[in-house]
Amino acid sequence: MRVLFHVQHLLGVGHLRRGELLADAMRAAGMEVTVALGGEPVPAMPFSSATVVQLPPARLKGADFTTLLDEHGAPVTDAWRAARRDALLALYEETAPDIVLLEMFPFGRRRLSFELLPLMKAARADPRGVKVVTSVRDILVEAKRPERAREAALVAREHLDAVLVHADPTLFTFGETYPHADELEDLIAYTGYVTEPGARTRGAPNGEVLVSAGGGAAAGDLMRAALAARPLTALKDHVWRFLTGPRYPQDEFEALAALADERTIVERFSPRFQALMDGAALSISQAGYNTVMNVLQSGARAVVVPYDEGEETEQRFRSDRMEAMGLLSVVTSSELGGETLAAAIAAALARDEGARPSIDLSGAARTARLLRDLCADLEPSRLGKAAS
Repeated sequence: MRVLFHVQHLLGVGHLRRGELLADAMRAAGMEVTVALGGEPVPAMPFSSATVVQLPPARLKGADFTTLLDEHGAPVTDAWRAARRDALLALYEETAPDIVLLEMFPFGRRRLSFELLPLMKAARADPRGVKVVTSVRDILVEAKRPERAREAALVAREHLDAVLVHADPTLFTFGETYPHADELEDLIAYTGYVTEPGARTRGAPNGEVLVSAGGGAAAGDLMRAALAARPLTALKDHVWRFLTGPRYPQDEFEALAALADERTIVERFSPRFQALMDGAALSISQAGYNTVMNVLQSGARAVVVPYDEGEETEQRFRSDRMEAMGLLSVVTSSELGGETLAAAIAAALARDEGARPSIDLSGAARTARLLRDLCADLEPSRLGKAAS
């Protein structure tokens, strides 16, 4: 079974890591995966289990989602859009997939409709009966214009065979942030959350404080606050490991690295991230999907700082819900500083862990099974049952 997986990261690298985990699970299930990569390559996330085809890369400037930039930092043109659309359609013809797997669209990634709608239409017109599936995280960014949510439902109904929601309804349902979810109920299947496999060798206890920032493009305030909080905490003499992310500005990275000593480790990235968190005394991080799932997988005590610049509401919504369930502590970006972070660390260390809610973290493997069942022409409304 062949899968053409369209992956586009614009700001952070969370989509890339989730995409890697999905590609690994699909490959383990015997699928041939071709990734159409729409963002700039990130060497730390090479999609080693898939064939990667680089499209002309697009990115954003900061958190400005209104303008796509090309690889030279210039706003994309109609000619650029046409060239990328044609490259994607040529890749479709070359790979002859059984499944086209998208991220977020049509519930997000609207600025990529110039290429994704033609791709969906090509698959729909293919006499081979190609399936079209979108892969969405648990929480959508709040729509500023309600009519766009309605348009997404119409596109989904016309072009999609399934909407795979990478969530556990115990924590979030799709309808909490998408107002037309009930109209698509027959297409929706919950996969559970996508994170590192549960059946793995856990990292040994290391007693470290793990400070991480995902991709790192907006990590400066978090790193500075962690440095200021350290001497105010009961963990001040522990090893503190700072993982800045591959997109952390080079000058800021060099300044932070200059502070390294036997109890202060500064790295951009570690392939052992889950193992390090498994054994950590505490995790301090931003609150992206992947990182908080790493927290749940590890069971670590954790403090998160949700990214909420521009239109971003997702991280705050998720982390507030998890805090209410006793799974972590939250410091908002507007309140972030050494003293407030130190207070949240003290609260996290003092929390009675007790019995934690059981959250389904098997989303990658279940996604592969759902795609397999879809190709067996199982009715979409039965997908969730088939995967359980």
